[in-house]
Formats: sequence, C-alpha cells, structure tokens
Amino acid sequence: MKSNQWMSLLGLANRARKLISGEELAVKEIRSGKAKLILLSADASANTTKKITDKCHSYQVPYKVVEDRYLLGKAIGKEARVVVAVLDNGFAKKLVTLLD
Repeated sequence: MKSNQWMSLLGLANRARKLISGEELAVKEIRSGKAKLILLSADASANTTKKITDKCHSYQVPYKVVEDRYLLGKAIGKEARVVVAVLDNGFAKKLVTLLD
C-alpha cells in the first residue's frame, strides 16, 4: 500500500471540501447518495464496522479499510477518525487505485 500517496490525496480532498468524517455524517451521506467511497479504519468497533459495511452494501457504495484511526485522522489533519466519506468521483477513483 502506497501510504504517503493515498494520505496526501485524502488531505487534498479535505482541503477541497470533498469529504466528511464521522460515523453519523458518513451514514447520512451514504443514504443521500453523495458518498462515492468510504474509508473505514481497521480498528473501528465491531458495531461501527457492521453499521457502515451494511449501509455500503445496501446503497452500493464501495469501501476500503485502512490501517488505523490515527493514520486516517492524520491524513486529513485532524485527530483520530474512524470513518471518512469521499464525496467526489475523481478523488474516490484515484483513492481506490492507491489503496488496492
């Protein structure tokens, strides 16, 4: 996994205001159809993981799992984040290729 590249791109998406962080806000964006990609930390609680993955499956939103919440938070210049929703198709497609 190209750690620096996906983190830089996520930071850029954050500065472009094309992402939302937080479980409830991410679920809201999935339901509204605006979320193009969900990034979920590997150390999220079982309840949060199930809730987010079930929503992603029912609304056909792709999701990727990243190492931990601190890395995800650091990428967007904030404290630890468990869930991040990317709202832009271009950023989402590039992040998927970098995270594969």
